[in-house]
Amino acid sequence: MRGLVPALACDRRGGGFDRGIPTRIACSSENLADGAPDLSVSVNGLRLPNPFVIGSGPPGTNYTVMKKAFDEGWGAVISKTLSLDSTKVINVTPRYARMRSGNGPKDVIGWENIELISDRPFETMLAELRRLKQEYPDRILIGSIMEEYDKDAWEEIIERVEATGVDALEINFSCPHGMPERKMGAAVGKDCDLLGEVCSWINAKATVPVWAKMTPNVTDITQPARTAIEAGCEGLSAINTITSIMGINLDTLRPEPCVEGYSTPGGYSSRAVRPIALAKVMAIAQMLKSEYPDRNISLSGIGGVESGDNAAEFILLGANTVQVCTGVMMYGYPLVKRLCKELQAFMAKHNFTSLDDFRGTSLQYMTTHTDLVQRQQEAIRSRRAARKGLASDKDWTGDGFVKETELMVSN
Repeated sequence: MRGLVPALACDRRGGGFDRGIPTRIACSSENLADGAPDLSVSVNGLRLPNPFVIGSGPPGTNYTVMKKAFDEGWGAVISKTLSLDSTKVINVTPRYARMRSGNGPKDVIGWENIELISDRPFETMLAELRRLKQEYPDRILIGSIMEEYDKDAWEEIIERVEATGVDALEINFSCPHGMPERKMGAAVGKDCDLLGEVCSWINAKATVPVWAKMTPNVTDITQPARTAIEAGCEGLSAINTITSIMGINLDTLRPEPCVEGYSTPGGYSSRAVRPIALAKVMAIAQMLKSEYPDRNISLSGIGGVESGDNAAEFILLGANTVQVCTGVMMYGYPLVKRLCKELQAFMAKHNFTSLDDFRGTSLQYMTTHTDLVQRQQEAIRSRRAARKGLASDKDWTGDGFVKETELMVSN
């Protein structure tokens, strides 16, 4: 497994270490003295004060907003996805559409975007990442990158982004819209042959941990996840958005989001996708547990996290960290304080003192439908046997004779 890049360590291939997270930036550390559960987590040798990570997208689009995330206490920040030539990226507006529950205009349960990757100059983003690491040397900053099917381009972007001091790279193999003709995003993530080849280029070049961000727009997400691991990736992120059309305006007959009367399928996120995301994370976690028990592959869960309880579900199914993107767009960067408080309340309720106490606990209760049938049949047989009462004459007792008799009466 590739070495790690601690910002304060001389050995760029050192193992796990304690980054000494300052109290001012760890939203859980102030409460540790009074016995509150510890939210800190270590993944791929990187120490986070809490598991809440800004997911790649608008919340990590420039220095100002990423600084805000660090100041509010997010455990880590992933930048908006970068490519070498931002001039090819042209966003439109409007580029978002919302699905509401019917309980009022503010109750948003689904969010579609047709937004592309960062349209800011690559050099500008590099300078801002470098500045962030200089100002927050003990915080975890992850660069999200995407390139065309070109080995030289991948090697160049890795070298230049790593030079800013980022702690890890997340590879966007999963954007469901925009530039598939250039073999970018989900066009690679859906094709295991392409994915394996590109991951091999990346992992041969990178010196920091690499997370592969998985697309849910496949039949079996474990196949590309396995491919990424076999090619050397230390972590997986799941899921990116789901290909969607938000709806049709029945007055204008035009699809949403509507740009000059037209639209295109986009990526669906927010609360409504969480059940799908949980199933994908569960499938990956089961695969990691059975096939790579000694590899310490990290798993970052993504999809509709709006509360600490939502985060607990992902962790119970095996996630190390939990990413939030749309939630920040709807509720703002201070959301992390509520997430931390609610997650700690869940932990306190169950007497968990750390995330490791319950990570993956619920995986043992996931099984096949065939197994469910067998379990239920056995349970029915057991209940019937119990209703029949005593199994043998030797079991009769004098004190409980009348009750024992009743157990064997059928009417």
